[in-house]
Amino acid sequence: MFVRLRRVIPALSKAERRIAETTIADPRIVVDSTITRLADVCSTSPATVARFCRSAGFGGYTEFRLAVASAASRAAAVRDRFRIDDAEIGPDDSAADVVTKVAFQESKAIEETARHLDLRALDAVVGALRGASRIQVYGAGASALAAEDMQQKLMRIGLPVWSSVDPHVALVGVAQSAPDDVVIAISHSGRTREASELLAVARERGATTVAITSVPDSPVGEQADHVLATSAHGSRFRPGAMSSRSAQLAVVDFVMVRLLQGTYDAASDRLQLTRDAVAAHRLSNGRHAARSNGSPT
Repeated sequence: MFVRLRRVIPALSKAERRIAETTIADPRIVVDSTITRLADVCSTSPATVARFCRSAGFGGYTEFRLAVASAASRAAAVRDRFRIDDAEIGPDDSAADVVTKVAFQESKAIEETARHLDLRALDAVVGALRGASRIQVYGAGASALAAEDMQQKLMRIGLPVWSSVDPHVALVGVAQSAPDDVVIAISHSGRTREASELLAVARERGATTVAITSVPDSPVGEQADHVLATSAHGSRFRPGAMSSRSAQLAVVDFVMVRLLQGTYDAASDRLQLTRDAVAAHRLSNGRHAARSNGSPT
């Protein structure tokens, strides 16, 4: 429910955006209010509230209000599981509070991403990757961490994958794309200029384009043949770049596991080769060995 609202916010008018933001910030206002009362709280009209409900995919205010009540109840149950009353981190929270709330927010981002993920899009992406002649993954800023993670994992199972944080280098690679290539752009906001530009060039070249973003109806999402949507939102002490990372990495893992399911034997052999290749570079437990030999630590 709240995931849906966050995703439609960029397409809403200013008045409708106030309604969405008020609902997300304090769902009880909606649960306890008539349409007229909510309109007053949001400094707008009942007609605008009704239009907002339709924009958000509901038949009317009654349906919207019931959905908010149900979502608020589920959110309260999850907070109870983590034994917290308020998920937002405050400046005076203790270390224990911060650890618990961050754990809650990470868990919530992954859970909501999994619940709302388009599974047909997931399998379409996996099918394209299996048959790709070349795969290019791009992410800027914090999203570059997820791009690097995806590159490393795809490389370990023998897929032809490249990734560069330099947008010029990435553009040079994408400009040479062919119809059997796959280009993946990762952008939490969906408004990263370079990510949108890369997908646009890839589409012109006939490659399959994929976006991993929390805003499907965004410039990056609109350039993609397939969108794998994440669910994460920032807060005062955890900006979007921070909160989106776990959801992005979860999507990468969803893709990887589906890939492995279809090619497990071959992929398993390649994984073993990569483990063997780096085995000699792992240090033994020197402290434990020293103690066993009676040597000083």
